[in-house]
Amino acid sequence: MQGGMLLDWSFLSGVMASPWNIFRAILDISIVSYVFYRLLSLIKGSRAEQLLKGLFILLAFAVVASYLRLDMVNWLLDKLWIVFAITLPIVFQPELRRFLERIGTGSFFARSANLQEREAYENIIQEICDAVSVLSRTRTGALIVLVRETGINDYTETGIMLDSLVSSGLLINIFIPNTPLHDGAVIIKDGRIKKAACFLPLSVNPYLHPELGTRHRAGLGITELSDALAVIVSEEDGGVSLANGGKLTRYLDAQSLQELLEKELLSKVKRDSFWRRWTSDGRKRAEGE
Repeated sequence: MQGGMLLDWSFLSGVMASPWNIFRAILDISIVSYVFYRLLSLIKGSRAEQLLKGLFILLAFAVVASYLRLDMVNWLLDKLWIVFAITLPIVFQPELRRFLERIGTGSFFARSANLQEREAYENIIQEICDAVSVLSRTRTGALIVLVRETGINDYTETGIMLDSLVSSGLLINIFIPNTPLHDGAVIIKDGRIKKAACFLPLSVNPYLHPELGTRHRAGLGITELSDALAVIVSEEDGGVSLANGGKLTRYLDAQSLQELLEKELLSKVKRDSFWRRWTSDGRKRAEGE
């Protein structure tokens, strides 16, 4: 006991010996805490969140088994860890890819990475909701994908390039049955309709409800592989759904859809700073003079 107290005291005295040691310890803890926070935020709401919970439960069980000296259970868990070391990179492939992409683009440490201003996103959301209201009322099937930070170019090569402004009229016309662009997904990126008639990868989730068709499975599939949002209108009953992170929120009305889109898109759009507003006002005054 005395040796442990001396060890603890020597460690604390080493840390408190100089301000630099204190600063270095705080910096070390802060960096690790922030990285873990960003990683947890990255997997929140995805399938990886449930898998991670399962791993923590299994780890706790392994600690208990080791403490109780359950030899057979420990032997089995040792073999399982080897299997997990091989299979986990495969299971977590979408999350690992998203993690590396965010580091590569610098958005992992950024507070906001959206390119559009808040007003532009508000207009886009309103146009989408107006179009979805009409499409739902007429029971016209539709799939609208909003790209965020993770690019999905690998999955949209089959689409037809449009590069048009987002408007409810254009979205409605695109999905009119028996027209050249109605079959497939519309891709909205950087505030513009980039492509239409895109065929997306289907969800691999084996627990989906059997009544969900190809359109819903495609919307879920692209959100499992990226951080995109997918708005889906069913042609069977006109039901409106939103796919996000591999999860589907169904039977939304226009108001609920608008609130969810605003929560996902507007909360991550950085507002203008005081300096930007001040310099902008200064330029306007100078031009007026």
